[in-house]
Amino acid sequence: MRIGIVNDSLIATEALRRSLALKPALKVAWTAANGAQAIELAKQDTPDLVLMDLIMPGIDGVEATRQIMAGSPCAILVVTASIGAQSGRVFEAMGHGALDAVDTPELGLGEDRDAAQLLLRKIETIAKLIGDKSPKLPPARSIRKKPGAPLVAIGASSGGPAALAKLLTGLPADLDAPVLIVQHIDHQFAPGMADWLQQYSPWAVRIAREGEHPEPGMVLIAGTADHLVFKSSERVGYTADPVAAVHRPSVDVFFDSCNRHWRGDVYAALLTGMGRDGALAMKALRDKGHYTVAQDAATSAVYGMPKAAADLGAAVEVLPLEKIGPRLGRLVAGETWRKGG
Repeated sequence: MRIGIVNDSLIATEALRRSLALKPALKVAWTAANGAQAIELAKQDTPDLVLMDLIMPGIDGVEATRQIMAGSPCAILVVTASIGAQSGRVFEAMGHGALDAVDTPELGLGEDRDAAQLLLRKIETIAKLIGDKSPKLPPARSIRKKPGAPLVAIGASSGGPAALAKLLTGLPADLDAPVLIVQHIDHQFAPGMADWLQQYSPWAVRIAREGEHPEPGMVLIAGTADHLVFKSSERVGYTADPVAAVHRPSVDVFFDSCNRHWRGDVYAALLTGMGRDGALAMKALRDKGHYTVAQDAATSAVYGMPKAAADLGAAVEVLPLEKIGPRLGRLVAGETWRKGG
C-alpha cells in the first residue's frame, strides 16, 4: 500500500514514517508539510491512502480532505494530535470523506512498537476495505407487507456525519418511528458524534444501549466496537459475530437483523461511504417488501456503498441527500410506494 503523509511537524512525520516501517508492505509515496502541498501531490501521484493532519497553516486538514476527495479521491485517515479535543474537526473531515481518525503515535528513542499498533490496525482495516470484493447476491425472497410499527434504519460511512446531519434535519418533528443509525466510526468517537448530531435533530440522539427497546422519538447510534443488531423483535444489543466483518459496526449485519426480527415495515437508507457494506442486506430488505433508498452520486462524498446498492437493484429509489429525509417522513406517515420498482 502506497501512503501519503500530510503533517507540518517534522517530528510527527518521522514518527509516522517509523510506524509504517514496521510493516514492509506499507510504502511512503510522498510527504507534504501542509494542505496545499497535499492537494497538488495527490493530483500528481494519487496514493492508496493519505494520513491527514488537521491543524496546519494555510489550508487545514479538513479543507485538504474536501479538495482531495473532490479532485483525486482516495482513502483518507485523519492522524492528528489529540483527536478527542478536535472532535468537531474530525466529524467535518469525515463529512468530506475521511474514513476514520487516530492520534499521532509518539515514538520515543527506543523501539516502542506498541505506540504504532493502533495506527497500523486502522491502516489494516482500510486495506481490507480497499481490497473488498463484491460478494454473491443472496437468494431473492417474496415481497410481503409486514404489520406493525415502522422503523427507520440508516447506514453510512465516509462522508456520513455531515450526510446524517442533513438527513435528520429533513425528517419531520412528529416522525412516528424510531431511527437507528450505523455509522462506520471508531467507538471512542461515537458519543461525540451523537452530541454533535443532537443540534440537527428535534429528538434525543444518543448511543444505543444493550437490551434497549427503540421507540418513536429516539435516534439511536451504534456505539461499540461490536455490531448493533436486533436480538429480538423489540430489543437491540451488540454482538461480536461475525468477527471477520471488515467494518465494526457493520451495516449489513444491522440491516440483516432488522430484516429477521423487526415485525413492522423497515424504511432503510444507505448513505455515502467507501466499499459495499449494507448493499447485500438492503437487497434482502427490498426483496421482503421493505422500502429502501440510496443516496445519489452527486450528493455523496464517496459514491461507494450507495452505488453498490443501486448496482444490485437493492434500492427502490436513488435520491439526492436533501430529498431522503422528507421522503422517509412521508412514507412513515402513510404515503404509498410501488413495491418492486
